[in-house]
Amino acid sequence: MPKAKITKSSIPQTATASTANRTPVKINTGGTPTWYKAIMFGLMILGLLWLVVNYLAGPSIPFMSSLDAWNYGIGFGLFIIGLLMTMGWR
Repeated sequence: MPKAKITKSSIPQTATASTANRTPVKINTGGTPTWYKAIMFGLMILGLLWLVVNYLAGPSIPFMSSLDAWNYGIGFGLFIIGLLMTMGWR
């Protein structure tokens, strides 16, 4: 089917004036701050270390032996918080 020809007189003047006055939007490309990355990786490493220490020497450390099964919750919790922080990493 043939297309209709568009002439300058058929375009309303308000449409061309509004597109000429548009200002560009600045996009923040700064990236993630260093402190955010340090906390994110620190939490993941701390959670992993908590689990490894609990596995290797948990019964011989008094406060870890009193926590019993909560050690897994603490270790995985720290690790998951670090993983959730990766969603904010740019």
